[in-house]
Amino acid sequence: MGHFRLLVVGNGISAYGSYLNMVALNVFVYHVTGSALTAGLFMAVRLVTNVLSGFVAGRLVSTRDRKRLMVGADLTQALALVALLLAPDGARVGLLFGLAVITGFCSTLSQVALRSSVPEIVGAEHRARANGLLVTGRSLAMIAGFASSGLVVAQLGYSAAFALDAATFVISATVLFLLPVRTRAAAEDGPAEAGAGQEESGAASGFARMLLRTAPLLAVMIAVRAVDGLGSSSHNVALPIYSDSLDPAHPATFISQFWATWAIGNIVAQQLFGRVTKKTGRTPGERAFALGACVMSAAFIVVFAGLPTIPAIIAALVAGMADGFTEIVYISRLQAAPDAQRGRLFGLSASAENTGFGLGMIVSAALLETFSPLQVVAAFHGLAIALCVALLVLLLRRGGRLTRGAGGPAGGQGVRDVSAGGVSAGDASAGDASADGASAGGVSTGDTATDVKTAEGRSS
Repeated sequence: MGHFRLLVVGNGISAYGSYLNMVALNVFVYHVTGSALTAGLFMAVRLVTNVLSGFVAGRLVSTRDRKRLMVGADLTQALALVALLLAPDGARVGLLFGLAVITGFCSTLSQVALRSSVPEIVGAEHRARANGLLVTGRSLAMIAGFASSGLVVAQLGYSAAFALDAATFVISATVLFLLPVRTRAAAEDGPAEAGAGQEESGAASGFARMLLRTAPLLAVMIAVRAVDGLGSSSHNVALPIYSDSLDPAHPATFISQFWATWAIGNIVAQQLFGRVTKKTGRTPGERAFALGACVMSAAFIVVFAGLPTIPAIIAALVAGMADGFTEIVYISRLQAAPDAQRGRLFGLSASAENTGFGLGMIVSAALLETFSPLQVVAAFHGLAIALCVALLVLLLRRGGRLTRGAGGPAGGQGVRDVSAGGVSAGDASAGDASADGASAGGVSTGDTATDVKTAEGRSS
């Protein structure tokens, strides 16, 4: 894990630049153009790019060297920022939209490539701990990026902010380039290109249909993340309005308290998760994911319920902890898929999550013109809770059928083969995860609740 910790540091530095960039660029667009419409179009271009790039990133990650893709993505963003710095004032508006496309695509590509590579870098048995480290680094970067963006822009100016952002990407690319890490399964280094080339001929929608047919639980988990994106967008849009209603004289106070507490909860959950999985050698599965998502959405709703400050902050802490927990479980579950299929899964997931978040930003903003923040947040997060409850019911019914099919006591392992569809499914002894596989070119995923101590180790 030594090399991976250095990778986490580099990735965290890059994430800091991204969060700094997120604030500085959006403000800079409005500063340069003086048009709220142009600023909105800039954000829309970036969101659309994030959605569409997920499918492209999935194919690239399946066919190309992932380490080179991540290094290239960081350097491309750095060069784009340098070009913006050197451009004359009259050309900057056009470059800004080009930068929106570049940053949107490269950030998605880097994320998909890194998440797909984690099991090969640290070994499958360490992937949950590694995911916790990555999300911890990102959470710290978010706090630092948002907290320092206003100060950097106010004290040093936009040029300094963009130069600092470019430097963070260069540092991240350098760290990753120098680390002796393997990002693809050794057995797939050669033939991966040919196999993935056959996948290229199928449309992204075809892959999604195949996933729904051969691994329905995994497809439902991705759908839950998309709906979670709706919920996340609702509380992001509603938070400034709600904070202003609490204290019109100091509207930023509650926002700062909320995000700081959420981030602390996120980090605490990731640290606890890492300690527990290291001690037990087991990773929670789908049921834990669904329960965690329910707790997260319920806590976000409570934050907007008009409670006094201390109970509201406690709710934000719970939301952050549940958010961190579910993210690690979800990423680790997708990483249980074979390496050749992992890139497509994470690409599809990225597009689904960005679609949910982008659509939610538009719809929730419109609804807040008529309804209160609590009503909008409760509606969006309530939808996520309903879908998670449906997932839990599906898991319980499926687990019961598999246990009866095994003819043994609960805790035995049942296997069901459907030769017509080429699908096999098993229920782990922990009862907390299930495996979906396809023998006829479909998606095959591993079981995250099996004893990971038996997984094949890889040096980092």
